[in-house]
Amino acid sequence: MAFQFKQFSVEDDRSTMKVGTDAVLLGAWTNIKNAKNMLEIGTGSGIISLMLAQRSEARIEAIDIDKSSIDQAIENFKISPWNERLKATYYSLKNFIKDNKNKYDLIVSNPPFFIDSLKSPDKNKTRSKHTDELSYSDLIQGLLYFLSPQGRSCLILPHTESKSFINLARIENLHLNKQLLIKPKKNKIANRILMEFSFIKTAIEENEIYLREEDNSFSADYKKLCEDYYFNL
Repeated sequence: MAFQFKQFSVEDDRSTMKVGTDAVLLGAWTNIKNAKNMLEIGTGSGIISLMLAQRSEARIEAIDIDKSSIDQAIENFKISPWNERLKATYYSLKNFIKDNKNKYDLIVSNPPFFIDSLKSPDKNKTRSKHTDELSYSDLIQGLLYFLSPQGRSCLILPHTESKSFINLARIENLHLNKQLLIKPKKNKIANRILMEFSFIKTAIEENEIYLREEDNSFSADYKKLCEDYYFNL
């Protein structure tokens, strides 16, 4: 069954990365200002690229190491209003670095995040959630290689894992400029973090939101963030 958004739809039954809250948060939060070309690393069904295409005029390239995910992203792109600006390609990040010398104004990723946890017997699920084939160091090297001098990179990670990523990025002079802490509910601790990095060191802009009220209805902040995409929020 397709997920129907205001301006596009997404099928994800063959993708390793299903349509979920993390992807929607990243797609809605990412700053697209002055970005004429974008790269998504690990696109899955293509939902994040589609969200960015809706809000921009940029050309967007999406890669994924899983062939079935790329095939589905291509189909989702093809039926969208922005097919001419969207391209999905079957690539690992390491091979993409070998074959591509482009620089991007914006790079987004909802990367694998489990480092030492129990793995699924399903190899594709392991790929999508564990860092074995896309470590934090590999991802940072990709950002260093592809990001334009004035460019930005936006990611979402679990709050606990984000500390390791931020520290590794800092060593490579990739600076955290902006972050949004995500709480499931007002009285809970943050379990996700949206982050924006660049080569330019600035004071870190910090904010937080929670997703649901005590009655499980969506919070006003979440509705405002995602109002351009969801029906009947």
